[in-house]
Amino acid sequence: MTEISRTFTVEPAPATVLEYLKDFSHAEQWDPGTESCTQNGAGPVVVGTTWHNTSKIAGVSTELTYELTELDDRHVQFVGTNETAHTTDTITVEPHGTGSEITYVATIEMKGAAKLATPVVKLVFEKIGSDTEDDMVRVLNGL
Repeated sequence: MTEISRTFTVEPAPATVLEYLKDFSHAEQWDPGTESCTQNGAGPVVVGTTWHNTSKIAGVSTELTYELTELDDRHVQFVGTNETAHTTDTITVEPHGTGSEITYVATIEMKGAAKLATPVVKLVFEKIGSDTEDDMVRVLNGL
């Protein structure tokens, strides 16, 4: 299992940040690996909403189904699955001055034969974690 964590601050207040982040289709704007991310079905974004995500990581394309599994006034959590991986992305948002402090924790567990790639996955996702932080700060500060 690989875990990547980043903590950083942004200008918008927590309510604004969480309202934006709960819609995982926005990952196209802040996740450097996401090529497309579309909500499955119509309707409001609530716990249980799912998205079809297509990503390219280290030159390899993959598709996952993400589900919003937790949402409250302090955090949002998404679980992504496919036949080779299980991911959990937990984003906690706390007040920080007039803005927000964000802690983003991504846990990636490879399945089956893909487990052999776990050491490489750690290196790749450390880089992606830094790029995600940069993109998320830019996007959120532009809200």
